Amino acid sequence: MRRLWLIFAQAVTVALALLFVVSTLKPEWISQTPQIVTLAPSVPPAALPKVAAPAVATTVTSDEMKSVSYAAAAGKALPSVVHIFTSKEVKPQRQPFANDPLFRHFFGDRFDSRPQRTSGLGSGVIVSPEGYILTNNHVIEAADEIEVALNDGRKLRARTVGVDPDTDLAVLKVQSVDALSAVTLAPAGSAHVGDVVLAIGNPFGVGQTVTMGIVSALGRTSLGINTFEDFIQTDAAINPGNSGGALVDSNGNLIGINTAIYSRSGGSLGIGFAIPVTLARSVMDQIIRTGSVTRGWIGVEVQEITPELAESFGLSTTEGALIAGVMRGGPADAAGIRPGDVLVGVADKSVRDSHSMLDLVASLPPGASTKVRVLRDRQVREMDVQIGKRPALRNEG
Repeated sequence: MRRLWLIFAQAVTVALALLFVVSTLKPEWISQTPQIVTLAPSVPPAALPKVAAPAVATTVTSDEMKSVSYAAAAGKALPSVVHIFTSKEVKPQRQPFANDPLFRHFFGDRFDSRPQRTSGLGSGVIVSPEGYILTNNHVIEAADEIEVALNDGRKLRARTVGVDPDTDLAVLKVQSVDALSAVTLAPAGSAHVGDVVLAIGNPFGVGQTVTMGIVSALGRTSLGINTFEDFIQTDAAINPGNSGGALVDSNGNLIGINTAIYSRSGGSLGIGFAIPVTLARSVMDQIIRTGSVTRGWIGVEVQEITPELAESFGLSTTEGALIAGVMRGGPADAAGIRPGDVLVGVADKSVRDSHSMLDLVASLPPGASTKVRVLRDRQVREMDVQIGKRPALRNEG
């Protein structure tokens, strides 16, 4: 009996080994019906639908292909986007031993104190046939030479008309030439979350590039990028060199100026920010008209009201802007506003937070007198403030 069992076990082992070898080397010898395994709930055979015959392949027409293409939008906007090349003179820090022969013998000219030139690159958008170009202030900041390369390869010298560091915008001017294509500005309020957008620029200096995404959010503030913020957030790839380039809608109309990205590596992570065209147009018009941007100012430093601060000040809400500091001799100081006051209204408009307070004050013309409402000792007080002209300072109200 034991012998028969051993013979049976050996036969099974040999058979399995042969089956494995055949299935591996000659699978066609083994006829097997294929099976499709689904993750759907099991259905009784009677309820199974009849399987239709395979559909005949169809040909997609050119009109159907165009319906999912943004070539028309890109083609409309591409001629209006330019490459900006800048250079500036940088004076290296003076080294006390730079002229010592022994020091130079060991370290060479790495500590050369002679002025050197550095270069930068970015993008810009032609906004008028007269040659005005909108870009970011940080693209041309401190540059003493600016060259603009058009979409058709022509290169032109540009001069700075004016800059606005508070919104990181700048306006350049090139000599008007034939066939200078200006972008079409989108109407105010035309951008919506979920809209398809195209980002056009010169990332990493590789040449004009178009990337696609959607509008991820509108009205992004408190990012610490600019003093006045109202960003469009998009997941269209924006990389270094795209700054100052165009963010256009699916019709090729300009809705924003690409400005910044959120990144841990320097590359795009799908979170980019653009200045909306309504803000850019307002700044641009002032710069073209007067060479600068004039905003109202009352000379205060403000901060957000957190739930903890609201509790400590005995406030029932976190709305308003807490006055953290008052500039001595400034408009707010002259009106009697003190640190610790909560600014709740400017010119008959409610102040929601420090950002809205900055916008409300900045929109007022210098020299005008306006009423502001502050909360002090849990009582609302109304004061008259003579609006001043905002100086070239950051993070002040």
